[in-house]
Amino acid sequence: MASHRRPKPASRTRVTVLTATAAAAVALSTQAANADPKPSVSDVKSQVDSLNQQAEQATEKYDGAQEKQSQLQQQVNDLQNKVAREQASLNKLADNFGELASAQYRTGGIDPSLQLFLSSDPDSYLDKATMLDQLSGTQADELKQIEAQKRVLDQERAEASAKLAQLDSTRKALQQNKQDVQNKLSKAQNLLNTLTASQRASIENGGSVSDPSLGDSKAASARAQAALDAAKTRIGDPYVYGATGPGSFDCSGLTQWAYAQAGISLPRTSQEQEDVGQHLTESELQPGDLVIMYGGDHVGLYAGNGIILHAPHTGASVRYEPLSDMPFDFGVRVG
Repeated sequence: MASHRRPKPASRTRVTVLTATAAAAVALSTQAANADPKPSVSDVKSQVDSLNQQAEQATEKYDGAQEKQSQLQQQVNDLQNKVAREQASLNKLADNFGELASAQYRTGGIDPSLQLFLSSDPDSYLDKATMLDQLSGTQADELKQIEAQKRVLDQERAEASAKLAQLDSTRKALQQNKQDVQNKLSKAQNLLNTLTASQRASIENGGSVSDPSLGDSKAASARAQAALDAAKTRIGDPYVYGATGPGSFDCSGLTQWAYAQAGISLPRTSQEQEDVGQHLTESELQPGDLVIMYGGDHVGLYAGNGIILHAPHTGASVRYEPLSDMPFDFGVRVG
């Protein structure tokens, strides 16, 4: 005989689990529908190019801060050495003056007013210069010399202190610029990691030309040609921000190094290098001229026939590339 027992109702716990599962499924399907599609290669390239340009801007600031730090450190060292020499000179003058006063005292010839100056604290007698007219000529000359030496010493100590404060500020700026570069490069690398190896290579190699036809244009000077020839020997060397060679370079590091091989000293950053000579239009460029791009944030060397030789960005190497691939600002003919 068939059973007519009513089925047992589902427990509250079971209903809750089923409901939650269904809700989660709906949520996941909704998220999948609304999820951002994987960026295309062209999208990644556009974003990476933008990040590389921002990193180049930060790199130029880093280079400038690095150069300033080096200059300030040298100035601080020089000032500290001068302070040490002035202190030694002041100590010698004070000792000589003390010996003179002691000799007079032993012979009973010391002027009572001179005793005011015989303190272990030099300031206690240097501040009493108004009494110099009561001293002998020799003693007065000694004290004037000590006082003048102390003024020089105080001035140099104040200058050294100010330079040290500048140096500390510059070091902090250097660290911030370095962090900015690393953040931009990290974002760019994360984007590149979403691509296949061949897609990454196509972006990183960009418009690189391995064996371009450079034409037969002549350099404006023998030194410009020598700088270009030197840069050609670095083709394939990696871009490293802050690097000035000889095995790795950033953009302005390469141009600075190349011209140094030709006996010309260029400043460190692209913004500084753009002011070292006559500005040129694109049609006026000759091999070895500097090429300023991206609003002054990038620099390379004109190689001829519309081709530049430069250190492009992190992940790339020193290479030839068509100038038409980049926004041209102006050329610079180095004196």
